[in-house]
Amino acid sequence: MPSGPSRFLSIEFMEQLENYGYVSVGISFLLLGMTVFVYGWWEFAKIATEHVPKAILVLLNDLLLVVILLELFRTVVHFLKTGEISLEPFLHVGIIAAVRKILTVGAEMVLADTIDELRFTQYLFDVGVHGAVVLALVAGLYFYRAPRRTAAPNVSPRAP
Repeated sequence: MPSGPSRFLSIEFMEQLENYGYVSVGISFLLLGMTVFVYGWWEFAKIATEHVPKAILVLLNDLLLVVILLELFRTVVHFLKTGEISLEPFLHVGIIAAVRKILTVGAEMVLADTIDELRFTQYLFDVGVHGAVVLALVAGLYFYRAPRRTAAPNVSPRAP
């Protein structure tokens, strides 16, 4: 193992490569988000002439995916600025993904011509599981933020 100055140069070189990797991943998230955004509106315009509710479902699904990609992009930018990765953005992404699934499954059920008992049971199970995931992630977010909350100063209003 190298020692002395050459070891530190190797570590600095590897850290620089890591930064380039994060920059390329961040740019990829941003480009994917922009691509999904344009594609979502393109699909909306194509489908809306025939079936507006389905077009809205497709667009909503794509826009929530864009929000997820932008949240991941923001996480990478935050890491590049501070050198720290926070848990909070991943909780946001999980919440958005679970809500996205609930909305998608719900809309598919509404748009379906017929719903048999098995499909309805699967729908209820999906909504229940994803609803529980949303609640668990929101609770996790609440407890993650709890230590950061500062108590508001206890100032009583003055009497006139």
